[in-house]
Amino acid sequence: MDSLHTAKTRYTTKAYDASKKIPKEQFEKLLEILRFSPSSVNIQPWHFLIAETDEAKQRIAAGLTGGYAYNAAKVLNCSHTLVFCTRTDISNEYLEQLLEQDDVSGRFKDEAAKQGQKDTRSGYVEFYRNELKNLSAWMENQTYIALGQLLFAAALEHIDATPMEGFDRNIINQEFGLAEKGLKASVIVALGYRSENDFNAKLPKSRLANDVIFTRL
Repeated sequence: MDSLHTAKTRYTTKAYDASKKIPKEQFEKLLEILRFSPSSVNIQPWHFLIAETDEAKQRIAAGLTGGYAYNAAKVLNCSHTLVFCTRTDISNEYLEQLLEQDDVSGRFKDEAAKQGQKDTRSGYVEFYRNELKNLSAWMENQTYIALGQLLFAAALEHIDATPMEGFDRNIINQEFGLAEKGLKASVIVALGYRSENDFNAKLPKSRLANDVIFTRL
């Protein structure tokens, strides 16, 4: 499918057809695309909770109450739901895990190259932690890059999606013991197929004009 056509026709789904499920092979393809998302210095500060069963989706929907209740049906009726989690810190052990994976993947021609990658990556982490003092925001920015990759990939696969920031983070973090794992919930994504009653599917897209958002230098 043409990428521009995909960008113009994908949208945030508001209602799902609970009877339609994403084929397993296609869903696994989306997960692999998600795994290959880019991140600054390949820091990969994310972890993804996958809900395929009704029981698992109900656990996520528990965090969609009160002012967020309007999102619960999306989670319960979609085919699959993902909770995008972000690390709360970057430890030396995690940096070593990344470096060793780089080595196994064949990214270093010699020990000097490996040491260079180690110094560069740890340098970025310390810069955001100690100088800018926004390591958490930097890591979460990377998680949102992965979100964008998934949303576009899903549209290319003719799968509907709904990113949701409207949820009780404390409930989700507690339900899945995320703090104990050094994680926090950042965004929830529902995946599946739109209902015929989805009003948003029939509305035209609205974006600001080129001259408002682009400055050609």
